[in-house]
Amino acid sequence: MKKTVLLIFAIVLLAAITAAVIWYVNNNRQNPERNSMSNHTPSIPVETPPVTPKNILVVYLTRTGNTEAVAKMIHDEVGGKLVELELETPYPENYQAHVDQVSDENTRNYLPPLKTEIDDIGDYDNVFIGSPTWGMQLPPPTKSFLDKYDLSGKTVIPFNTNGGYGVGSSFDDVNERCAGCNVLEGFSVQGGRERDGILFVMEGNKETEVRSQVHAWLERILK
Repeated sequence: MKKTVLLIFAIVLLAAITAAVIWYVNNNRQNPERNSMSNHTPSIPVETPPVTPKNILVVYLTRTGNTEAVAKMIHDEVGGKLVELELETPYPENYQAHVDQVSDENTRNYLPPLKTEIDDIGDYDNVFIGSPTWGMQLPPPTKSFLDKYDLSGKTVIPFNTNGGYGVGSSFDDVNERCAGCNVLEGFSVQGGRERDGILFVMEGNKETEVRSQVHAWLERILK
């Protein structure tokens, strides 16, 4: 009798242990996180630093100083090297003579030789290219720059000042002449109107307004 009771007790105990093991296995299978909770160290999120352009070149063509002013605003924001495009033979000081010469160069697809030399062009990954609108298109000296230097593989960012008629075909021309480049959204703002005798305007409230616009544009395209 005693042996029978002990046998029954052993069977019941074994069944209880088996049930407990089965419950434990099933419970941890359904909740794997619970099994590792005690040994898990919470990860600390790492803040990814903002993308900042490196090796920047800011190239600009200017006649009355407005494009130069915008170039300097960009340079103040992003740094890099600031270079003015100059010709071997400067354009006439007289406005109408200048207009006539540019018109002739555009008609003949003539690219005037540049005095400016940039020997380390390969060192720059991001190239800002600024110019006024002349004859509703990209000025011949800027075309000379794009023809002279291979910018393939670089990020190109055009910017523009104009007399109130917009960029014309300037930005389209940059895209066409920069095959193999990553051309970003350009920036354009009204500058002076030389034909009306209104020359440099990037001062006072105008300068403050344009600087704010430049900042917003750079924040948008370089984020």
